[in-house]
Amino acid sequence: MSSLLEIQRDFRRAILAGDTTALAAFIEVEGIAAAERIEIHRNNARMSLSAALAETFPVVCRLVDARFFAFAAHEFICGLPPDTPCVAGYGARFADFLADFPPCRELVYLADVARLEWVLQRAGAAADGTPLDPASLGGLAAADAERLTFRFQPSFGYLCSPWPIIEIWRANQSEVTARAPVNLESGGALLEVRRRDGVVEFRELAPATFAFRAALDGGTALGDAIEAVAGVEGEFDVNAECAALFIEGAIAGFNLVGSA
Repeated sequence: MSSLLEIQRDFRRAILAGDTTALAAFIEVEGIAAAERIEIHRNNARMSLSAALAETFPVVCRLVDARFFAFAAHEFICGLPPDTPCVAGYGARFADFLADFPPCRELVYLADVARLEWVLQRAGAAADGTPLDPASLGGLAAADAERLTFRFQPSFGYLCSPWPIIEIWRANQSEVTARAPVNLESGGALLEVRRRDGVVEFRELAPATFAFRAALDGGTALGDAIEAVAGVEGEFDVNAECAALFIEGAIAGFNLVGSA
């Protein structure tokens, strides 16, 4: 007798991978074969996941049209099914999938538009965090400052693209009926995304500021983040930049590299 957990695993394999052999043994045949019953559930699951992706990536869907999006979503679901029970969180790897998906090869900007939509989705669903009081760093020795790492608020995210993804995103909102084509040679984007007062927003950052914040958000220690900015174009005042992070409530916590 299989345990409940084993049956649940068999069901997952049947729905997501099409391996119905084990699950079919538990299904009573009453006019409809076991494989056909499972296929009904498989179709419903694929439709639900495809709808969730379309809701998360509406601009991508508009760019490629609904039929092609459904095809791409189907291929993505078959190759990279969910690994968590939360459907709303499904799609973290969709942009990387599109970047390598042969039918999208000529749409060089599409994956970055998907990355933007995913960062916006993540920001909207992120938990609220309490901003760190800068006084918490008062006892830190000056010599240890370069070993500082910061934990950003969950809604913050950073995205760099060589394509004008903001213009593409804005030109393909549902309420827009007619816009001039976006010039792909008009420049890229260095974006910070966050949620403020319940509203998800993004802004473009200067190259040095973006490099600094993105490095810190990625877990780079303060000293290394400052060095990473050294070769970036534009003025950079590390004291002002650090102060701005606290003023804007971006920092939720800190640690010291090498400490327990």
